[in-house]
Amino acid sequence: MSTWGQSRRKVAGRRDGVNSGERREDEIVDISDEAFWEPRPRDIGWDSKREKTEEEVPAGLDAFPEDTELEITSVLMLKRPKHRYRISFGAYALEVHEDVMIKYRMIKGAVFTKEELEEIVAADERQQGYADALKYLSLKPRTTYEIAQRLGEKGWGEETIQDVLTRLQSEGYVNDAAYAQEWASQRVKLRGKGKLWVKHELRQKGISKAYIEEALGEVSEEDEFESALQLGMKKWRSTTGELLDRKRKTGAFLQRRGYSGSVVSRVMRELGNREEMHGMDEWDEE
Repeated sequence: MSTWGQSRRKVAGRRDGVNSGERREDEIVDISDEAFWEPRPRDIGWDSKREKTEEEVPAGLDAFPEDTELEITSVLMLKRPKHRYRISFGAYALEVHEDVMIKYRMIKGAVFTKEELEEIVAADERQQGYADALKYLSLKPRTTYEIAQRLGEKGWGEETIQDVLTRLQSEGYVNDAAYAQEWASQRVKLRGKGKLWVKHELRQKGISKAYIEEALGEVSEEDEFESALQLGMKKWRSTTGELLDRKRKTGAFLQRRGYSGSVVSRVMRELGNREEMHGMDEWDEE
């Protein structure tokens, strides 16, 4: 099992406060089958930036006084969102994730300056962005581009997004090269898509040209031909009309599925041999 595959199975368990259900560790998952990935019920209270009552919203750092030491007067664990704490400095307060609170030793009596708290808030934003990314990854594998787009939609800044992506990559949760290889293999072998179709899909997912070429190179000509042949036989048997009309319909269908002219020609020759029909080896591209 690849490191990327092992890391992918850990994602659900790493999402803070979200129960993703269980899948067998040896279960084979087709990442290209979008019907497999059912949306999960939303965990109420997940997003710390939303769904708070007016009195729960902290004043924010802008209201904190400058050039003075701020002593923590209380540390309160919130019921929702999970794993978040309200840190009070007398009349001022802010909320941080449990990991951030522990990292910066934010305990009652500890003293911070506003500048130090700004650093802590930035760290908390990175943690929240990371949690959002894990939640997004728990539904199905994603590319670097897709995660960046998602985090941007949720309002995270470019610096936070880049920090989150770097962390995900270092932990093995995101690997565009491995994603491209698995996607290409499954789309051709299991989903009846030609390499041209797969190439377009991977481009839309933000995969680099080098990774796309490498992934498509891992799919053998025989695998692509066999996939096209199975589709071609089904299409031929369901097509009616004159021989030439059926031939053109079948060939055009395969081309629309992303198979190259050379692959389609080879399929048509094979169909001709099996059906003992003359002229099937002369495929004219429309």
